[in-house]
Amino acid sequence: MTRDFLPTADLETLRFRARVLATIRQFFDQRGHFEVDTPLLSQDRVIDSNIEPFIIPQAIGGRDLFLQTSPEFAMKRLLVAGAKAIYQLDKVFRRDERGPRHNPEFTMVEWYAVGTDHHQQMQFTEDLVRHVFELSPVRQLPAAAFRRSTYQEAFQRQLGVDVFNLDGAEFAELARRHAVNIPESQAIDDRDGWLNLLLAELIEPHLGREIPEFLYDYPASQAALARVRSGPPAVAERFELYLDGIELCNGYHELADPDELRERIRQTWTTREGDPPVSSRLLHAMEIGLPPCSGVALGVDRLVMLAAGKTRLDEVIAFPIERC
Repeated sequence: MTRDFLPTADLETLRFRARVLATIRQFFDQRGHFEVDTPLLSQDRVIDSNIEPFIIPQAIGGRDLFLQTSPEFAMKRLLVAGAKAIYQLDKVFRRDERGPRHNPEFTMVEWYAVGTDHHQQMQFTEDLVRHVFELSPVRQLPAAAFRRSTYQEAFQRQLGVDVFNLDGAEFAELARRHAVNIPESQAIDDRDGWLNLLLAELIEPHLGREIPEFLYDYPASQAALARVRSGPPAVAERFELYLDGIELCNGYHELADPDELRERIRQTWTTREGDPPVSSRLLHAMEIGLPPCSGVALGVDRLVMLAAGKTRLDEVIAFPIERC
């Protein structure tokens, strides 16, 4: 008799998870953020071309809707409406993401604060992660401050190269020199493809091994909805946090220019099939005026997994996709 009706996480771990969720809410409430609740469905599609949403075809009025990959768009509309510091703890959905550290449906905490930048949010994120790890029965974090490295510094430290100045042939040679398996689909002139491949294979496994580590100032071509600071080299004012080589969060000093957003939407749709959207509620809101702000999206399941001393998401969520 099959037992796939049972949870993959044990009840003790699920109780620990419940304490973590309560602690996260308490952390934000005590720091002046209020919890918001935005729709799981959106007519806006994610800008990041590396993230694929679930599509509900012709859901209303003949228009497709998307399950949210992040509550970002709706939360920014709340900032335009006057909110100053908000958070949301909710489910998000991403297609084609399944593995030991991925589930297509997962829990995310996302927050925004007006008048802050990505450097301030790195400290805020460190405080939150430390607060959660105080609950851990198996692991405590070192007392030293989390490490902060620029994207460029991380490559120089690990590979001894300045990746901002490499061309396609040099990327290919670097990958071969370090025995990286190059996908057949990798085009020689696809800089972001090379950067993502080398980051995943050669840099990320070493990040956050002794102490959690922030990686920040990404290539400008990988800005998504972050501001770009002029160079040289021009960089996206965004960061990610790593622990044991595992990415925990993504933070932005948020783009506020509607014309730049319109252009990034156009560029994103050049790599996708179908017609681009005729309108965007986020774009309309930004035309009114998104205040200077920063925001972070953090994967709660991965945070619980690391704090509980587990190695797979299935060990900290009740019912992964195969048992939904």
